[in-house]
Amino acid sequence: MTAITPYELMGGEKAIRSLVDRFYFYMDILPQAQGIRIMHAADLSGAKDKLFKFLSGWLGGPNLFIEEFGHPMLRRRHFPFVIGPEERDQWMLCMNRAMTEISMDDKLRIELKNALFNLATHMINKEELAQINHSST
Repeated sequence: MTAITPYELMGGEKAIRSLVDRFYFYMDILPQAQGIRIMHAADLSGAKDKLFKFLSGWLGGPNLFIEEFGHPMLRRRHFPFVIGPEERDQWMLCMNRAMTEISMDDKLRIELKNALFNLATHMINKEELAQINHSST
């Protein structure tokens, strides 16, 4: 007997694509998210594709990101960007708004919000970058 994954519970590929589309919609229009929006290219299609592929595997669906790019190494991939609590909160604002538009069980929504918050918190590197810049002067 296999467990049903969050990917399946959310509605599979179509739901994850919708989540990603809504996430970037909010990043693009919310003034409160402009701090993270400027970290992205004007054309968000590449970012959308990568986030969709990552979330697909992370939520228990096909491991599209790993198949194409290898291990996500998210923190390392995000290290070129200065990410602090403000950027994490902007990212979560967009993701939380997007998640309200995806049909899913409330318990699953809360679990995903908590897991994504922990993942976004793991991306914080502002203090480390400040220490690196300070030690090189």
